[in-house]
Parts: sequence; C-alpha cells; structure tokens
Amino acid sequence: METIVGPSVKVEGEFVSEGNIVIEGQVSGTVKTAKHLRVEEGAKINANVGAESALVSGEVHGNMKINSTLEMTPTAKIYGDVETKTIIVAAGAILHGRCLMDESEKGRKVKGKNEGYDEQTPNS
Repeated sequence: METIVGPSVKVEGEFVSEGNIVIEGQVSGTVKTAKHLRVEEGAKINANVGAESALVSGEVHGNMKINSTLEMTPTAKIYGDVETKTIIVAAGAILHGRCLMDESEKGRKVKGKNEGYDEQTPNS
C-alpha cells in the first residue's frame, strides 16, 4: 500500500503510515513510515523524518533517521542531521548537516590492515 502526497497538496502535522509514502508536494511537522519514503524532485519537507529506507530527490529541512539505506539523487537537498546504516550520495546532491552511520559489526564490515592486498610495494 502506498500513500501519495500530490504536487499541489500541503500537509501539516504528524504524518504516519505503515506503508510506503511518496511525497510530491509539501509536508511540515513529522513524517514517519515503517517502510519506504520517496521524496520527489520539487517536493519540500519541513519535518523530522523516520523511515525504513528513503530515496530523496527533493528538499528536506529536518533530521532524518533511516533504518537501512538513504539514497540522495543529484537534485536532493537535505538540511539537517542524518542517521542511517548506508548512504548513497549522487554527484550534485547537497547534505548540510551531520551524518551518523551504524558502527556495529552488523552495520558494516571493515577489512583489517592489508587484508586482501599484496603486501609487496612496487619496485621491491
């Protein structure tokens, strides 16, 4: 199930959904979904946002807490702090705020020093 806020629609207050949300218009207050949030190009959010995953092509003024993946397209603008496990930022996107990523072992795996690389240096 998907909730769509059309380009001519303005929503104010607490906007909560168990399904996917697509925002093409304007929302202010709070936006929360247990699933995917899509902010279309030309859309504007003045709210704190919570979602499982998000694709942003429009403008967000507020903090975002995304449980899995946040993807920012070239037209995306986020003015606020972001907390997520994975972030994908396209060239041209703007993120003006702090980005906090999950540092747990479940959130990422970091290779040890020189793991997977030949330890010899060129000309040795």
